[in-house]
Amino acid sequence: MPWPCFFCLGAKRAVSPFEQTPVLVKRVHTPPVIDGKLTEEHWFASSPAKDFWLNFPHDTARSDVKTEIYFLFDNKTLYVGAICHSVGKKYVIPSLKRHYCAGGNDNITFLFDPFRDRTNAFVFGMNPYGVMREALVANGGREFDDFNESWDNRWTGESFIGDGFWSSELAIPFSALRFHAGEQEWFFNSYRFDTQTNTRSSWNRIPQNQVIMNLAYMNNMVWEEIPPKTGANIAVIPFVSGGLNKNFEEKGPLETTSGIGGDAKIAVTPSLNLDLTANPDFSQVEVDQQVLNLDRFEIFFPERRQFFLENADLFGAFGNPRINPFFSRRIGIGTDPEGNNIQLPIGYGARLSGKLDNNWRLGLLNMQTRQDTENLVPNQNFTVAALQRKLFSRSNLGVIFVNKEAFTRRGDIPVESRFNRVLGVDYNLASSDNRWNGKFFFHQNFASDKKFDSSEKFAHGARLELRERRFSISYDHQWVKEGYEPAVGYAPRTDYFQIKPGFSWFVYPKNKKVINQYSLGASSTVLWKPGFGNTDRETRFSFEADLANSGRLFAYLAQNYIYLFDAFDPTGTDARPLEANTGYQFWNVEGLFMSDNRKKFSYFLNPYAGQYFNGWRYSLWAGLTYRYQPYGSIEMNINFGYIDLPSPYAQAALLLVGPRIDVTFSKRVFLTTFIQYNNQVDNVNINARLQWRFAPVSDFFLVFTDNYNANTFGVKNRAVVAKLTYWLNM
Repeated sequence: MPWPCFFCLGAKRAVSPFEQTPVLVKRVHTPPVIDGKLTEEHWFASSPAKDFWLNFPHDTARSDVKTEIYFLFDNKTLYVGAICHSVGKKYVIPSLKRHYCAGGNDNITFLFDPFRDRTNAFVFGMNPYGVMREALVANGGREFDDFNESWDNRWTGESFIGDGFWSSELAIPFSALRFHAGEQEWFFNSYRFDTQTNTRSSWNRIPQNQVIMNLAYMNNMVWEEIPPKTGANIAVIPFVSGGLNKNFEEKGPLETTSGIGGDAKIAVTPSLNLDLTANPDFSQVEVDQQVLNLDRFEIFFPERRQFFLENADLFGAFGNPRINPFFSRRIGIGTDPEGNNIQLPIGYGARLSGKLDNNWRLGLLNMQTRQDTENLVPNQNFTVAALQRKLFSRSNLGVIFVNKEAFTRRGDIPVESRFNRVLGVDYNLASSDNRWNGKFFFHQNFASDKKFDSSEKFAHGARLELRERRFSISYDHQWVKEGYEPAVGYAPRTDYFQIKPGFSWFVYPKNKKVINQYSLGASSTVLWKPGFGNTDRETRFSFEADLANSGRLFAYLAQNYIYLFDAFDPTGTDARPLEANTGYQFWNVEGLFMSDNRKKFSYFLNPYAGQYFNGWRYSLWAGLTYRYQPYGSIEMNINFGYIDLPSPYAQAALLLVGPRIDVTFSKRVFLTTFIQYNNQVDNVNINARLQWRFAPVSDFFLVFTDNYNANTFGVKNRAVVAKLTYWLNM
């Protein structure tokens, strides 16, 4: 096979023998009643999307469990009707909560790519009980991280269970979608999970070595007439909130809080949206679960706030997960004089994002935070501009500019760094069939402080992967200079050059009674510090298997070397740290087993054992989930680690344990409760969030938070917050 031109991969796309006949979207003058039953005759006026291909347990045959999907539209709405045949009525429905996860339960998912770029898609899903979900897919859906389930929008749907089938009807307003006016063809695909036959299937075939939401494998949906322009499309989402909180450690008084503000969504064009926010309050956002941090660097938590989610990849997908010039969670977070993170009030924000046409995407963001005089944090403005140009079938070239600037008046808070800016360019490679994918980027940092000159303020990276049915081979390198410090980005480590080649071999056994598919892999990560030499390396040999019952198994053996330039306490408990300027070499093994999550009881086990710097480490992360269908689940998680270092260093038993309780009283009322005991940070946390969706995308939230000392169980602080939001279409 000749070596390809990486910048023109995917310019031509061969027609696959597995591709389906395009489906027709029929115009209707009388809209169907959304009751899940598909009783109206006009549903069947055209041929459906049918004859699904299997994806699991194999991908070479049609599914025996039939699925049919029909499409209608009128001047305001796209209607989708699906009939999912089944072999019984023992459906697995973990809960009635919106935004369910597709794995381990019965459901069908629909993916729409109005711009036919095979890069971004809108996702809507239903299960047999009429529980809805929506999501956004970015970056071609190449990895599970490209699937964002936190996105929310206004649409309706219902399901019906009949004899030998279940069916769903969806009414998706054109205002919930972004599309280019005048286009008569979109890309579409659908996938279905059927627990009774333990199969996964998709309308357009998706090879088993690709994730099932991969957008490289879409097909045409053809509109009988060009979809109508949506006209004025404005939504206003006001909120009011109030709360009580008390700091018991500082013996502070009971304090009251209140807020009023809101968001607005304005469709500048059918494909370009303006989001506005004033005095936003994100108290309703589900909290991050705690983790035991045994790493030397900052832990990454994903963005969950609705304002930042639509077209989030246009802003946040530059670089890679460890070298990111823009990380939206930096907005609204500051640092007090002791170096602790504090929450800062946001005054306003504006965000314009979407498609200019089928080839160009634009993103503009501006947000202002208020100063915190007590903690000496000034007013700060955040500006981001991104422009992306599609190249060939699925690749693109993007540029980004990020600016954080502090504003003060004379005599106000002193400013150590008045501005911090990043200018970057990324080329994202994705061939038409996803055999080749990769990324090449260069980012230059500019800052008002003169600590480093410009030659020490850049980051560069490249990644390339070839994925065939039987194997994958990859190469990755990163080069981050010492002065690269993006204030609104995520770059936990600087001053290094790293390479990481990897190889995996995929095996598909003929006898699939136990293992459906497995892979053997090897990778080597080597990191150098300029002027010093090798500082870190890891050689890893891995085994990964998809089990016939839908469980998973993973294990690896690794040899590590780490050179510490700074003193480091591996326990994270302020014990005596290991000495700086010392190198450590050690071996370890780690495994992961995930059971069949279709069962009422499911569990996972993640053991670790081996050497750890100059001592030993043994740990077990485990979880047990009981599903009380369909009203919720109880999940108990335990993360125990024992670190045994030689005297005079620490021996530490670290424990993070607690249940997560999800109760869904109905499809409108949900209660989620976390209880977490963490002796590493000396904290016991209780967080309970009650949500009542009283109207489409309109909610009442009641959130209770309680923190205790892990040793004495004395109260640290306590708070209760109520918030009411309402989505109003203008």
